[in-house]
Amino acid sequence: MDLTAETPKPEDLTRDELIAKVRQLEGIVKRLESTNSTTEQSSTQGKKQRRQKPQRKFDFSKYNTRHVALRVAYLGWSYDGFQSQETTDNTIEARLFEALSKTRLIEARQMSNYHRCGRTDKGVSAFGQVISLDLRTNLVEGPGVIPRPGESANQRDGDKTTEIKYVYILNKVLPADIRVLAWAPVGPDFSARFSCQQRTYKYFFPRGNLDIQRMHQAAQKLVGEHDFRNFCKMDVANGVVTFIRRIISAHVRVTGVETGGYQMCEFQVVGNAFLWHQVRCMVAILFLIGGGQEEPDIVDSLLDVKKHPRKPQYHMASELPLVLYDSTFEGLNWIYDCETHEQTLHHLQKVWCGHVIKTNILKSMLDSLEKVEVPKNREKEGTGIEEVPKNREKEGTGIEEVPKNRE
Repeated sequence: MDLTAETPKPEDLTRDELIAKVRQLEGIVKRLESTNSTTEQSSTQGKKQRRQKPQRKFDFSKYNTRHVALRVAYLGWSYDGFQSQETTDNTIEARLFEALSKTRLIEARQMSNYHRCGRTDKGVSAFGQVISLDLRTNLVEGPGVIPRPGESANQRDGDKTTEIKYVYILNKVLPADIRVLAWAPVGPDFSARFSCQQRTYKYFFPRGNLDIQRMHQAAQKLVGEHDFRNFCKMDVANGVVTFIRRIISAHVRVTGVETGGYQMCEFQVVGNAFLWHQVRCMVAILFLIGGGQEEPDIVDSLLDVKKHPRKPQYHMASELPLVLYDSTFEGLNWIYDCETHEQTLHHLQKVWCGHVIKTNILKSMLDSLEKVEVPKNREKEGTGIEEVPKNREKEGTGIEEVPKNRE
């Protein structure tokens, strides 16, 4: 090959020579593309092979289990409720069991002796939710420890005296809006559902034009053992056939430092157990009473199931402000992890800071708008503007009785 030969210029080439040159260059480009593609595929496959190392199967037989209670807090605003559902996996319970499986604390849900204290609905939050189940333990003996058959866990190498940091490792893999706060060893007969002595719910709301004292007086009528079928949603599918529940205490009070209608208030109710949507239905009735649409004695009427055997029609209160605030158990001593507790506090402070900034921005906008003096529209002949007539209040506006002849 003569290296000294000059490369002919494109303008000196004939048409056929130009076509041949283009085809030659196209062939070179295709070969380069093929080489690059093969190199990239080999590199990607190599990375995948390095990442996808076969996981060694975890041997649960080398560990005992321990019956424990976990105290769980969550912001339920973006979830479809606590309980697992067939139609969605966007539930608190689904995230909890994903974390329990990922950390190898349980072998399978069906084998974990699992119970929950409360079944909160879509959008409802909790600070005092409690679950109980059997978790893997490092210990060979102690409160709540369930030995493996044949004492196979005693033959395991490693630490057998220091317990697994349940709260720490679970919060490492849980979403930020679900936190395990504490744990406690419990006896074999303990159930988060059936061992709970009382549950406390709180419902937060702005005062607006509501008469808080009138609402509080009406709430006292709920205290005691009553048939609450007119204050709930029927749950026959889950075997609920009795509607008698005991309310231990009920309070409606102002909690915020703001003045006027922007004051924050809360309805706190304590009971041994609650029906489906019971708290939200009670709040709905109290709102009607506080707004002057119903008298306080409507509570007495609705609790009289002989007089009102069918639930009347009324709109249930929103789920967003409802919180399962506390669950009470006898002799339960919660164990907190100091490091995780500080992390949870720090995270919630950041969440609070973001929301309170947005709240103050909105409040500032409202204050500015309320100071604006806008002249009222004067109705003039030929303006084409017709005033919308005000709704006339009728007796029983808030609650509409279901006609007896309607099934």
